[in-house]
Amino acid sequence: MSLAAELAQFSPKKDMLLTIGVFDGVHLGHRQLIARLTELAREQGYSSGVVTFQQHPQEVLSPKTRLPFLTSLDRRIELLKKEGVDEVIALSFTPELANLKPRQFLEKLQEHLRMRGLVIGPDFALGQNRQGDTAALRRLGREMGFSLTVVPPVTIKGQVVSSTTIRKALAEGDVERVQNLIGRPFRLQGKVISGAKRGAGLGFPTANLEISPHQALPAEGVYVSQAHINNHTYAAMTSIGQRPTFGESQRLVESYLLDYQGDLYGKELAVDIIEHLRGEIKFDSPEQLKKQIAKDVKRGTAILKSRGDN
Repeated sequence: MSLAAELAQFSPKKDMLLTIGVFDGVHLGHRQLIARLTELAREQGYSSGVVTFQQHPQEVLSPKTRLPFLTSLDRRIELLKKEGVDEVIALSFTPELANLKPRQFLEKLQEHLRMRGLVIGPDFALGQNRQGDTAALRRLGREMGFSLTVVPPVTIKGQVVSSTTIRKALAEGDVERVQNLIGRPFRLQGKVISGAKRGAGLGFPTANLEISPHQALPAEGVYVSQAHINNHTYAAMTSIGQRPTFGESQRLVESYLLDYQGDLYGKELAVDIIEHLRGEIKFDSPEQLKKQIAKDVKRGTAILKSRGDN
């Protein structure tokens, strides 16, 4: 579908203030920018809108690049709407869009989305070869009749909060830092699928999540977590890894829900990763693994109680 056809699906009833970006993770920096967007929109009597992309631009511009996403598109839209945005416009980032000059892209936003202003971060740029930087957008704003507001980044301990920083911390298993950067626990979500049922055989039946191969995952290991299903929350232990004790190599995400009774197969499960408990270990026998899992559950339960989460 062409850009014009995608934009034609939206028919805003009011003029809009927009921000544009991938917004992967909807982290604290994104949320500060969106808070300013919605504040200005209310003050000026406009609707607020986020233009986001279904693909990461870097993957289109550099086809060999593969950036694991922190949040799926559906989860991203859900989080953006929770921030009070009136409209989320999800566009396909295509070579056609990438080759548009800044003025051409902005004209389409004015035509289809009634754009009256842009709210951006200081390093933002759009259009062919990123020609639409802050200086260019200020000039275009004067010529085309839209306002431009630049929102400073959020920094924590001297470092700018960014999706790249979060991916790095996640890959290192530093989920506490990830939570500090995004302002909430990191969440994995997927349908529960049938597994080898080894957990049940050990006395700790696990829910195996069907996770997109493009989903960013924490480092391999065992994590204290909370699982959400049917509007209920359960303390859980989540293992991310290859189950080396059984000689397997496929990377899996499986959660053991404490105090849950029932069949989870085919249901959608959301798992918030709370704290890294230990790395992945290869045990000499399933019995040794069973003993370690019991220790993990006891320690994880104590951690959640100390946090007031259980």
